[in-house]
Amino acid sequence: MTETVHDLPEGLLSWVGELGPGQITRLERHVARREAWVVDVTRSDGGILEGFLRLDRQPAAASNVSLRREAAICRALTPTDVPVPALLGWSETYHAALFSRVPGSADLPGVTDPRRQRQIMEDFIAAIARLHCLDIDALGLDAELGPRPTTPEQAALGDLDAQLHNFAAFLQVYQDPLLSYGAAWLRRFAPASVARISLVQGDTGPVNFLFSGNRVSAVVDWEWGHWGDPMEDLGNICVREFWNPSGGLTGLFERYESLSGIPYTRAAAQYYRIQQNVRGMIPIHAACHQPGLRESLAWYLSYRYVGDRSTCEALADAMGIAVEPPAMPDTAAATSVLLTAASSTLQRDVLPAVTTPFARSRVADTCVLVACAEREQRYADAVRAACCEDIGRLLGTRPKHYAQALTRLLSAIHEGQLADEPLIQLLARKAYREEWLYQPAAALHPNRRWAALD
Repeated sequence: MTETVHDLPEGLLSWVGELGPGQITRLERHVARREAWVVDVTRSDGGILEGFLRLDRQPAAASNVSLRREAAICRALTPTDVPVPALLGWSETYHAALFSRVPGSADLPGVTDPRRQRQIMEDFIAAIARLHCLDIDALGLDAELGPRPTTPEQAALGDLDAQLHNFAAFLQVYQDPLLSYGAAWLRRFAPASVARISLVQGDTGPVNFLFSGNRVSAVVDWEWGHWGDPMEDLGNICVREFWNPSGGLTGLFERYESLSGIPYTRAAAQYYRIQQNVRGMIPIHAACHQPGLRESLAWYLSYRYVGDRSTCEALADAMGIAVEPPAMPDTAAATSVLLTAASSTLQRDVLPAVTTPFARSRVADTCVLVACAEREQRYADAVRAACCEDIGRLLGTRPKHYAQALTRLLSAIHEGQLADEPLIQLLARKAYREEWLYQPAAALHPNRRWAALD
């Protein structure tokens, strides 16, 4: 094997080799948001173990989202008719999992034949129907997943409460009006009933499964898996189809109901796509404020600003409220010579000279960050001033500056002083402006819109 530059923990690759057992002959960083490596281990008889290595460098002591959880769920589902990667090994020492490398593609949006795209989605929804009908007593996952919900409210709010707990220290310092209102909205409108408690993937839909031909070869990414309302996964599918357009959702949830016998309601899908967005945006907001992030900050910024706008639109849809983008600032503001020069150098001189896919992706991400910094320098003051004006009109008092405006808005949200319609409209205008401000990152997911719900 050609020596691969890496900073993997000492001893980890020896552990992987022992699983073969054999010699590592391929080691490549996988281009993805979370750290992963493609690994081949060649055995003495010439056979090759084709693996997919994941590791959690900073595991939280009591997190509801973890690689350990994903490994346990894949182990439990392997004997079932829900296709998952086989768990080849788990290391508590390194918090690393080696999975089998399943043949197939995750690029469902890239399938150009609409009929084939639909067939794949129908096979996927059938797999999710089977998942939700599994006998959860037989899975042996209670030790890993914890107590099962006993009320509809627990099923709807358990993962949200876990995220609020996990990020409590961050949220005490960083308070966001949309996250605050969204969490309160989810409590107010939590479902009054659930058909059953199932194992739910918690982040399911396009690009979180692999397909070969017209069939699903593996459902992947189980770190959010937990006991919950099956309708939560339908909301998850809405969210992932938003980010990864795959032909829309028309008729899919009716097919799910027919296959599973679990009743689908449009209101449940509306609720859970908001639930998925709010709980999912908590760690994304946190990542966007983490210096030295190992993962791609450019992609996190895209998820944040496109995601915040989509949350506002989902809230508006659920409440029957109209929202629309406001006027944006004048684009004639002066540019930063230094940032513009840095962007040009990266794109013209550096990126063409970089050869590995992972390194090229990181240089491209850096170009996005520089472009975002340049727009911040030009337009951030105008965007914040416009938000101040909006907040002042809603509260009836003009804040002195942006930080004071957010503090007063958060106080009014916490005290329940504001009606839903004007507040959602204000939050949406703020989100539209910020998506525009960080357009270079938002452009990583261009023209994203919610698919229609039946």
